[in-house]
Amino acid sequence: MAENTPSTVLVYVGLDRVGDGLLKLPFVRGLRHAFPDARITWLAGKETSVYASVLAPVVEGLLDEVIENAAIGLHPSEFLHRPLAGRRFDLVIDTQRILWASLSLWRIPHRTFVSPAARFLLSARRPLRGYRMPRSMQRQLLDLLELASGKNYPTPVTLELDLAPTLFADAERLLPTGPVYVGIAPGSGGLPKCWPLENFIAVAKAQAANGRVPVFLLGPKEVDWKADLSVAVPEARFPLQEAHIEASHQYSPLFTIALAKQFTVALSNDSGAGHMLAVGGAPLVSLFGTTVAEKFMPMTRHLVILRAADFGGREMAAIPVSPVLDAVETALGTRFK
Repeated sequence: MAENTPSTVLVYVGLDRVGDGLLKLPFVRGLRHAFPDARITWLAGKETSVYASVLAPVVEGLLDEVIENAAIGLHPSEFLHRPLAGRRFDLVIDTQRILWASLSLWRIPHRTFVSPAARFLLSARRPLRGYRMPRSMQRQLLDLLELASGKNYPTPVTLELDLAPTLFADAERLLPTGPVYVGIAPGSGGLPKCWPLENFIAVAKAQAANGRVPVFLLGPKEVDWKADLSVAVPEARFPLQEAHIEASHQYSPLFTIALAKQFTVALSNDSGAGHMLAVGGAPLVSLFGTTVAEKFMPMTRHLVILRAADFGGREMAAIPVSPVLDAVETALGTRFK
């Protein structure tokens, strides 16, 4: 190992939900590429990380350790004690921009510290004069990796995952090849990020009327919606609620991605499910309200984004049904070209 090559690397994030984990995966892969022999520790300072649970399989061999709920970045009182009990790292990469949180993290013994906080005030390595932080979270992370490693990492358009064959087999049994499946993910992390359910019903009805099969992806927080959706759209399918699937896969994001590969087109809010649909590869219509599309844009070649702001509002209800139906038709045309 070269003299200046780190043997231990610590990466700080606040937390990781499923959508975050998928968007950050190119950065994680880049870390392993940049530092192939280093021990890489992923530190979730405020909450949990999906890399320690449902997305652990996709970071196997990339991350050596995932620490959750580290109580770093929560409150300035953290300055009263040494973070991580004085553990030392050759390289610390701070991915957030709040100065006091970076100061807390900086107190972890290290050789090199890279952080964008306060325009890289604490960072040992800084971008060229005039640098502006990109809006894309993914590009922000890759820029930090380039600073830390001195190597170039382009922004990926798509994300490929090596899924277990059993996932595809179960997905194909639920959604056999033949029909045109329209995937619909009406949930999100919170109701303010959700387009009204009656609007999703209107889209699903239109697909059924055109001979397509609407497929609702309902997570554990949306299970109670199934009864109303089943009555409103009798043709709809709910693969994640099949008894044997719920028992065997337990809402696994990787199984949802396998299901998404059966879709001809998909529709979602800005959500973790939306990012899973994107990885599936079908053309995706993605709806955004108060969140910033440029920051959380899903990774897929065929993406149509509709923003509430485009229709004079900030709330998701500002997006009418008609342009969403048009976007789905456009996406279908893209798929069949």
